[in-house]
Amino acid sequence: MKIRSFISATVLAVATTFSASQALAQEKFTLKLAETWGPNFPIFGDTTKRFAETVEKMSDGRLKIRIDSANKHKAPLGVFDMVKAGQYDMGHSASYYWKGKVPETLFFTSMPFGMNAMEQYAWFYHGGGMELMQEVYEPHNMLSFPGGNTGIQMGGWFREEIKSLDDLQGLKMRIPGFAGEVFAEVGVNPTNIAPGELYTALERNTIDAVEWVGPALDLRLGFQQIADYYYTGWHEPATELQFLINKRVWEKLPADLKEIMRVAMRTASYDMLVHSQHANAEAWANIKKDYPNVQIKRFPADIFQAMYDANKKLLKETAEKSPMAKKIIDSQLSYQKQSRAYTEISERAYLNTMGEVQ
Repeated sequence: MKIRSFISATVLAVATTFSASQALAQEKFTLKLAETWGPNFPIFGDTTKRFAETVEKMSDGRLKIRIDSANKHKAPLGVFDMVKAGQYDMGHSASYYWKGKVPETLFFTSMPFGMNAMEQYAWFYHGGGMELMQEVYEPHNMLSFPGGNTGIQMGGWFREEIKSLDDLQGLKMRIPGFAGEVFAEVGVNPTNIAPGELYTALERNTIDAVEWVGPALDLRLGFQQIADYYYTGWHEPATELQFLINKRVWEKLPADLKEIMRVAMRTASYDMLVHSQHANAEAWANIKKDYPNVQIKRFPADIFQAMYDANKKLLKETAEKSPMAKKIIDSQLSYQKQSRAYTEISERAYLNTMGEVQ
């Protein structure tokens, strides 16, 4: 009887476990995602929509993502706090917006004079970048995943031509992240403003210059109607957005839905980079015809040198203040040196060669 009872209990336990697993496998989930961008925002908003569509299709409807844009939640730069607190299950934004709360997060968007998009993705997925990012976000009850890349961003729109360092003194400019700190070192007064407020701030002279993304998005916001000088980039050579996920929410998901999320985020990230390249090239092709007032400029060599020196100084100071920051900085610089050596004899060599032929 004891053996029979034991067998019966074992069979019941297995059946119960199997039934629970089956129930979990069939359970449906809806996650709320807060994005920094406004409704139907091109490229950025397309990325979150594509992610949500992919997740629903791959899960056969078991997992759905409900997206709330900035006009709904009213806190475009508050995504970090909302996901951390569990007010939203997920977020889509840029890590350097949280540098005032957790300074180490800014390294996962883009760094001045840093890696290009291909190099940075290689660092994330093969050079230890993902592990470092999780180490920074985990204490805040979140996981973070690459959420789409714009490629190199333009250096900004200026009302007046920048001919020397003197022209930067006291200039008010919207520029976030580490680049804002670098610009501050050479005399600029940097500020961060939510995307939906940028045009108005420039139009009303609240700021003298604005940095946003590139031709595809900048021209849509109308900066070319206010400022004539459009500078090439240096500050964000590979601007990566992030998907944030509340850790407790993530842990409740079945293993297969977690994997679907990983695949969908990675796919959406790649698609955003490709979309950005296409849209910027398309906008660039028409810029001279549609906006003859726009003059493409490059900062003078002495300004570049001053910014490069300021960047090195600030990296050194940051590493001295924070062991975690030092760990990330060392990892990025080491990986960039290794990867750039190959970029020099491949991508750069090809472009240089193409520049020599008709």
